[in-house]
Amino acid sequence: MVDYHAANNQSSAGGVQTYMEQENDWDRDLLLDPAWEKQQRKTFTAWCNSHLRKAGTQIENIEEDFRDGLKLMLLLEVISGERLPKPERGKMRVHKINNVNKALDFIASKGVKLVSIGAEEIVDGNAKMTLGMIWTIILRFAIQDISVEETSAKEGLLLWCQRKTAPYKNVNVQNFHISWKDGLAFNALIHRHRPDLINYDGLRKDDPVTNLNNAFEVAEKYLDIPKMLDAEDIVGTLRPDEKAIMTYVSCFYHAFSGAQKAETAANRICKVLAVNQENEKMMEDYEKLASDLLEWIRRTIPWLENRTQEKTVNDMQAKQEDFRDYRCVHKPPKVQEKCQLEISFNTLQTKLRLSNRPAFMPSEGRMVSDINGAWHTLEGAEKGYEEWILSEIRRLERLEHLAEKFHQKAAIHESWTDGKEAMLTQKDYETSTLSEVKALLRKHEAFESDLAAHQDRVEQIAAIAQELNELDYYDSASVNARCQKICDQWDILGALTQSRKESLERTEKQLESIDELYLEYAKRAAPFNNWMEGAMEDLQDMFIVHNIDEIQGLITAHEQFKSTLAEANKEREAIQAIQAEVQKIAQSNGIKLSGANPYTTITPESIDSKWEKAMDMVPQRDTALQGELNKQNSNDTLRAKFATQANTVGAYIQAKMEEIGRISIEMNGTLEDQLTSLREYQQNIVSYTPEINTLEGYHQLIQEALIFDNQYTPYTMEHLRVGWEQLLTTIARTINEVENQILTRDAKGISQEQLYEYRASFNHFDKDHSGALMAEEFKACLISLGYDVENDKQGDSEFARIMGIVDPNGSGAVTFQAFIDFMSRETTDTDTADQVIASFKILAADKNFITADELRRELPPDQAEYCIARMAPYTGPDAIPGALDYMSFSTALYGESDL
Repeated sequence: MVDYHAANNQSSAGGVQTYMEQENDWDRDLLLDPAWEKQQRKTFTAWCNSHLRKAGTQIENIEEDFRDGLKLMLLLEVISGERLPKPERGKMRVHKINNVNKALDFIASKGVKLVSIGAEEIVDGNAKMTLGMIWTIILRFAIQDISVEETSAKEGLLLWCQRKTAPYKNVNVQNFHISWKDGLAFNALIHRHRPDLINYDGLRKDDPVTNLNNAFEVAEKYLDIPKMLDAEDIVGTLRPDEKAIMTYVSCFYHAFSGAQKAETAANRICKVLAVNQENEKMMEDYEKLASDLLEWIRRTIPWLENRTQEKTVNDMQAKQEDFRDYRCVHKPPKVQEKCQLEISFNTLQTKLRLSNRPAFMPSEGRMVSDINGAWHTLEGAEKGYEEWILSEIRRLERLEHLAEKFHQKAAIHESWTDGKEAMLTQKDYETSTLSEVKALLRKHEAFESDLAAHQDRVEQIAAIAQELNELDYYDSASVNARCQKICDQWDILGALTQSRKESLERTEKQLESIDELYLEYAKRAAPFNNWMEGAMEDLQDMFIVHNIDEIQGLITAHEQFKSTLAEANKEREAIQAIQAEVQKIAQSNGIKLSGANPYTTITPESIDSKWEKAMDMVPQRDTALQGELNKQNSNDTLRAKFATQANTVGAYIQAKMEEIGRISIEMNGTLEDQLTSLREYQQNIVSYTPEINTLEGYHQLIQEALIFDNQYTPYTMEHLRVGWEQLLTTIARTINEVENQILTRDAKGISQEQLYEYRASFNHFDKDHSGALMAEEFKACLISLGYDVENDKQGDSEFARIMGIVDPNGSGAVTFQAFIDFMSRETTDTDTADQVIASFKILAADKNFITADELRRELPPDQAEYCIARMAPYTGPDAIPGALDYMSFSTALYGESDL
């Protein structure tokens, strides 16, 4: 329910007096209007009861029930929230007047000036005065305190209604009478605040009674606003009562403003709680961040206080790198956390102070001062740890200087000796050629000079190792072991150098004698190898022959080659004997030959291998030549078979083509008889297909055998296929021409004699019997039929028109079917574009256009839809929506030549 208590004390006495003086100009004449008085009675009664119900009572008759003043005083107490003087309970007139006066005095105390309203008139039941008094109460307690953008009372309520209903169509609130008559404004107010209660789009402006009843019922059921008006009274009155409308609309204002106050209160609580939750979250974050930071400091300080010494500079530098990593990677985030911790603490204290909350006190040991103290201890440990690392690095650098020098010289020496022992012990000279052994001797002399030069470095390494032992280097054991290894290796290298020199000199003498044999081998092996390669190439040579004479020539040449093989084998054996002598010398002197002759790349193995391959190829060549001879004999048989069948088929096709040409010219009898004869003739030709298939089988065998010529026949399979297809096409075309002649005859009503006459004329001018008339032949035919197409301007124009009809593609030839179509068109009655347009005009009731409905009404469904889909919209001056152009459609059916 609406609470007016808080609003009652806001306005000053002067403002109230001014407003009430304007509104108390009570138009008594209007109250005499029965319709308005009826509306005010119902509205004011409902308004009073909406408040009296809070006190457990109500009124039935507004002028009778307020006469004793008791319910009037009760009404004022309910709507003001204040206590009035105790009423008098007597039944006499004076008691009633006193009670009414107490009520009127209370109204006046609220700054309301009552004009011409006295207690006696209320007690006497004066309806006009009673309604005026109630209206004054409504103005003071329900409307006066409404304020919207510096406007109040009636103007404020009107502005509020305008603002709330502005987005709605068909609603324009300008007053409190006519603007509400169609009921849409009431529905708009409810929908604006409670869209779930009203289906605004379903309302109609032309149904005001339904609209008003809908708004009144929804307001009473869901908003606790009693029904104060009757829809029929409002609609039936030319100008509804303004006071009744204002009273009812003010209930909507107070109902919705109360909900807004509740929402504002809820928002205020949420805002306070959000601030409190945010502060608690910041406290929790501070506690966790402080705990984590202190724990990290506790773990880090022992690591910084560790002073365990290392043996090498690298180890100490690793510690220094770890410390640098700590400074650059691990510590900066913690510095940021410490800074963020102080910022969060200060921000939290500021927020608490601004929101009147007590200051935040962290847990014990987690104060900012505690964290700063721990941080100071951490930085002290850092400084000591860094100074210790630097001093240790300088100490170890001095000690490792000599060790580094030792290892550097030792590494250089070991790098030089690496592989030298293996080089001196290898017996590469046993598989080397004479020139290679000489080169090895020169290389060995250079090594001996290099060996003598490294003697000084070995002595320096030994001296540095002795000095490290004297300085008590921590890794002296490894230094001594490395030095001893270098000295022992040096002695071994000296002994191996002398031994290798003696072996190289001995091998040089033995290889000089072998070199001479290699030279002789190379001189004889080269020409023999060339002969074998040529023979193998000839034996593997692919041959392509096309007849028996060519294969016989190849067989004769192969027999001549086989007669030279015995002499070639003797030369091979002599060359192999030279290589055997080389092996004998090498074995007797302990020389391991590399197997490579410096003068040739031809090896004994390759000679034997090629000889064996050549001997294997000889019988293979014999077999291949004999197979080709057999193949050529078989191919010759295939040529003869194909030629016999091809000559028969070719003659048959040629004879039938000539016969069809004669038949198409000489046919007699009716068209049906001609069609029957032609189909029997076609069937007879088709029955010859097995002969064609037999020829195709022979042709496939010839293709598989790769036979490309045939001296036994002039025909090829391609020529015969074309001829056969042309034969079938010609007979089919001839049958089709007769069928079309039958269709033309039946459709156009042409007699059999006319067709004979057309055929005779056409055949007479078809001199080459091609089945078509050239332009000049067709002109001569037209002249013979009586057409004026002589060689003058008018005749040429007429001939061009006719050629456009019979030869629309411009090929220059006129077929017999086109000739018949033209002649039948010239001699029979046919539909024209003008006739079709006239028919459409009848269907369209003599209009220049037709509609889709008319087409569907007059034509079969499929033909109607065909026309609708293809007719263009009609654009003439008399066009209507949906008009279709049947004229352009009709002319398009016949083409431009019929326009």
